[in-house]
Amino acid sequence: MKIALMDSGIGLLAATAAVRRLRPDADLVLSLDPDGMPWGPRTPQDLTERALAVAEAAAAHRPDALIVGCNTATVHALTALRARLEPALPVIGTVPAIKPAAAGGGPLAIWATPATTGSPYQRDLIENFAGGVTVTEVPCRGLAEAVERADETAIDAAVAAAAALTPDDVTTVVLGCTHYELVGERIRAAVQRPGRPALALHGSAGAVAAQALRRLGEHPAAGAPASGTLTTLLSGREGTLPLTALTYAEGRLLQRLAPARTAQ
Repeated sequence: MKIALMDSGIGLLAATAAVRRLRPDADLVLSLDPDGMPWGPRTPQDLTERALAVAEAAAAHRPDALIVGCNTATVHALTALRARLEPALPVIGTVPAIKPAAAGGGPLAIWATPATTGSPYQRDLIENFAGGVTVTEVPCRGLAEAVERADETAIDAAVAAAAALTPDDVTTVVLGCTHYELVGERIRAAVQRPGRPALALHGSAGAVAAQALRRLGEHPAAGAPASGTLTTLLSGREGTLPLTALTYAEGRLLQRLAPARTAQ
């Protein structure tokens, strides 16, 4: 089994690590876009064109499924990606985990990029899945970019700024950008208030990985042989994981994978 994941940068690491843990025997293809990142400031049309190019680079390696490991790309490009690649290649998008978070009763906060915060896309998710729950949308200025650069000082500053916008009574935080899952514990520490119940964090990586297996009619097999290989594509060129990826546990997990011998 071969599963591809795509994003402009290392936000796809969380979902990739989740796939690796569920199926250590799966070959992985990571398709990044260092030439075109960041995608967030681009127009929807421009972002979609970049996403299609990155997806087609991954598709050339003949994966069995493609995960869009980016909330922004899912919002703007998922329809175009599915129109281009399905049904031959199942495409799985990444949606903020608002539904399971709201099931806890709240109050909850959704940490997301400024572009996503307040967007019709996110507001629709809140309306459909968080009715009756107190929801605060928190714009996290600069956090995704700081995580991408592995800039510790900038990460701390961005997390602190977003935590200051998060109400004290929040019991749950939805990580509405895949980059944020790489610093989830730092977010938890910043938002947790003394004397309050343990803060719940809801990311999307585990659910996305599980959905990819379901689309393929496969099941988790965490005990399978760790025989999966890794192919990394950088704007279509074969390369290696960015050094910043190794800052995070998810990246170091992938570093141990054998590189695929040839493109397939």
